Amino acid sequence: MKKAALHNLGCKVNAYETEAMQQMLEAAGYEIVPFSDYADIYVVNTCSVTNIADRKSRQMLHRAKKRNPSAIIVGAGCYIQTKEALGLSEEGIDIVIGNNKKHELIKLISEYESSHKQTKSVEDINRKEQEYEEIFLEKAAGHTRAFIKVQDGCNQFCTYCIIPFARGRVRSRKIEDVLAEVERLAKNGYQEIVLTGIHLSSYGAESGETLLNLIRQVHKVEGILRIRLGSLEPRIVTEEFVKGLCELPKLCPHFHLSLQSGSDTVLRRMNRHYNTEEYEAGCRMLRKYFTHPAITTDVIVGFPGETEEEFAETTAYLKKLRFYEMHIFKFSKREGTKAAEMPNQIPEERKNQRSAVLLTLEKEMSKEFRDYYLGKDVLALMEEEQLIAGERYFVGYTAEYIKVAVRTKENLTNRFVEGRIAGQLVEDVYLLVEF
Repeated sequence: MKKAALHNLGCKVNAYETEAMQQMLEAAGYEIVPFSDYADIYVVNTCSVTNIADRKSRQMLHRAKKRNPSAIIVGAGCYIQTKEALGLSEEGIDIVIGNNKKHELIKLISEYESSHKQTKSVEDINRKEQEYEEIFLEKAAGHTRAFIKVQDGCNQFCTYCIIPFARGRVRSRKIEDVLAEVERLAKNGYQEIVLTGIHLSSYGAESGETLLNLIRQVHKVEGILRIRLGSLEPRIVTEEFVKGLCELPKLCPHFHLSLQSGSDTVLRRMNRHYNTEEYEAGCRMLRKYFTHPAITTDVIVGFPGETEEEFAETTAYLKKLRFYEMHIFKFSKREGTKAAEMPNQIPEERKNQRSAVLLTLEKEMSKEFRDYYLGKDVLALMEEEQLIAGERYFVGYTAEYIKVAVRTKENLTNRFVEGRIAGQLVEDVYLLVEF
């Protein structure tokens, strides 16, 4: 039996697509082995969100060729899409597959095996008539939670981001196709699903469908007991949207609202399509309809021209809004974006200083959010056994994504456990008792 190995770089959408390609290979009779092992075929699903991601993509492709010089090397995804010519000429890359073409993987491998000539399947991803690429999962990598891609592409064109050029314009998956996949996963025992996309809030923008209706339809699927959402844009958080979500008991009160900066002048330079007042209104709306919802966000520090005053505005704004978690990123130039050419680039040392300030704030706010649940009864979906502080526990997550641990010898995988949070076990894990 021929062996295949896959490596994923980048976001949750990429991870979903890598899992889908793995299942294509399994269905075609390949044995899947770790990427570090000897294989007949290596598939690297590349990322291009930063220049560093480009470099890592190239490194992984070259590493695969060194591992087995006679193997078929497949480069797929965003780096290939944005660096098509370079991708084809890279020494040792046998097959290049752009975005929206991953469903052709097995066909392209077969063609290469017949011709032994470099094979290419990359097209202009920005054509307006581009359709959603229908690939799907029968099972997911996790034991309890499955990510489901429902949307691709982005029309926002933030000045720091290459993704619209790598992923193309917004296109949405048909509701019936999403439901078919959710039903298959439910039959295979998955109880929690995460709806994700490149720009999830744009779901249905080209067809007149809405994300809220999609969620309502998924909510009806028997066997699915939890629904989580990927990253949302602030402007989708209207009263109608939040009220609709609140009426769905399976919907987890865990919302990632992308912010990037707490300064309106920086947001304008980023070409973000909202201001801090609108963003804050969205947070208030979520807290109006949900009791203590988990709101998380992304923040970029050191965007070109970010002054001390603008950074101070961001810091004060974050302190005011009080998030559960913040993902702090130092601005990284991305070749081909407007921000890379902007004047007043911030020195790396200053980025590091600003990042350290926000990471300290993030740690404080995250503990504050989690401490709210001390002494409260919660329901957690357990995932796996872990070694914590030298002892074995079963760990899982509440609907708000609070990580909890239970000391038990039972196998609690994929079981819901109700109990009281007794205290903090280690930095980000809370002890669940009386289950």
